Amino acid sequence: MSISLESTGTFTIGDKAVHRLGFGAMSLTGPGVWGPPRDHEEALRVLCRVVDLGVDLIDTADSYGPYVSEELIREALHPYPEGLLIATKAGFVRPGPGRWVPVGRPAYLRQEVEMSLRRLGLERIDLLQLHRIDPEVPLEDQLGELKALQEEGKIGSIGLSEVSVDELERSRGIVEIATVQNRYSLTNRVSEGVLRHCERQGIGFIPYSPIAKGALAAPGSPVEHVAKAIGATSAQVSLAWLLAHSPVMMPIPGTSSVAHLEENLAASTVSLTDEQMSELASG
Repeated sequence: MSISLESTGTFTIGDKAVHRLGFGAMSLTGPGVWGPPRDHEEALRVLCRVVDLGVDLIDTADSYGPYVSEELIREALHPYPEGLLIATKAGFVRPGPGRWVPVGRPAYLRQEVEMSLRRLGLERIDLLQLHRIDPEVPLEDQLGELKALQEEGKIGSIGLSEVSVDELERSRGIVEIATVQNRYSLTNRVSEGVLRHCERQGIGFIPYSPIAKGALAAPGSPVEHVAKAIGATSAQVSLAWLLAHSPVMMPIPGTSSVAHLEENLAASTVSLTDEQMSELASG
């Protein structure tokens, strides 16, 4: 199985240029993104293999576990290799399995950034993403606190998650935004307008849940047809389409299996013709 992350190109976040195919560390936690992984040692092997294969963008969050994902990253990889960018998030509380609640109070955001620095063993978080905008707290207060932490040297770049174009532009009036992380895949392109806006503004777009699911990836679907034609998996076709679809796209497929990790990263060598891109997009 061939893997060539160099072929995906790079995108620069702050002072680091990272390959456009990264790794999402949410799947390393227990069921419902809650608690420890079923196989602790395999989770560590996955993270070590991530770095071995040249991935230099790992996406996590304080709420994954909660805290479990960040702790695993430090256990497996600290001291970190030069060039590795660990992006984490704050502002989404996990009161129980599968439950998420936005909390954007400035004091809470500062506390979580400080704790993420400690858990990850970092002096600076290269990319801190506001996991959700809290509708109960003024946006200026939420991003203002992150900007203050940035000025203190505790945050490098600031990103957003699950935002509209309007929310992105309001945020850019408060602080420079480096990335947006919205749900996006072949089967969910609701954020197409946000993606195109990010392209125009030079903002990185990190699609979560990037693998096509449902009818478009079912037997007899366009994804399966293209996958069979080029000798790839449906997941590889999904990721290859994303990489070709936009130069600011940075998919972060996650997994708790080394074999699945290697399969996903092999999407880096999958080439799609213009006709195949159109077939997939119109499916």
